Amino acid sequence: MIFYGALQQHSSQQHSSAPTAKYQARYTQLMPPKRVPTKSPVQTPPDYSDRRSLGLLDSLSPNYPSGMSQLRIRQQSLAVGKSVFSVLIWTTFLSLATLLASLTYLRHQQQFLTPSVALVLGGAPERERYAAQFALAHPTVEIWVSSGSNPEYAQWVFDQARVPTEQWHLDYRAVDTVTNFTTLIDELDARNIDEVYLLTSDYHMRRASVIAQIVLGSRGINFKPVSIPTEQPPERPETMVREVRDGARSLLWVVTGQTGSEWKNSFQKKS
Repeated sequence: MIFYGALQQHSSQQHSSAPTAKYQARYTQLMPPKRVPTKSPVQTPPDYSDRRSLGLLDSLSPNYPSGMSQLRIRQQSLAVGKSVFSVLIWTTFLSLATLLASLTYLRHQQQFLTPSVALVLGGAPERERYAAQFALAHPTVEIWVSSGSNPEYAQWVFDQARVPTEQWHLDYRAVDTVTNFTTLIDELDARNIDEVYLLTSDYHMRRASVIAQIVLGSRGINFKPVSIPTEQPPERPETMVREVRDGARSLLWVVTGQTGSEWKNSFQKKS
């Protein structure tokens, strides 16, 4: 009886486990495979040091990619550069246009001037000779020669041309072209002279006109240029550098009352 009961129990276990294994295999086939979780790579935060140095970090999103921020900064820099360049171009164009219009108006106005004084810039003997002939052609015009040839030669030239003594005057206070104007401007202003002839060599006229526009113009005195023709070129050629230099010295005189030659003389005395 005991053997029969054990055999029956063993048979019942086989019958009960067989369907369970079958169903388990079937369930495994029908179920999808399990996904194994994978670890995501560690993401390093973007480098905003370049934008912080430019002060643009606050204006950009904190999640903005670094490459895109650099591209945006480059685009903004190019836009600013183009704007500045356009402003400079237009400013230069307007300045040149204004200067050209002023020079055109000045030349047109100079044609109608009838000055009573002629300012002769010294520096070459032919300037006194031309001034003497100019005095004969304009007997009502006073001739003022600034630091020309020595007094004996100048007097001989005017006497030979028979120019009255009261019509011409010699002044030797000037040491260069700028001081040709600054040493006589007070006398012209005191006599209420608002128009003068400007006599100098043709190669010297452009630089002299630059100075005259500043120095004489500061006192409201107009000038009419009269170029003296020359056959030989000057020993020291005229250059743009000399024009800019004397123009700056003239502006310095308008502001400070000094041309810079005073400092040069003081330095020479100390040395």
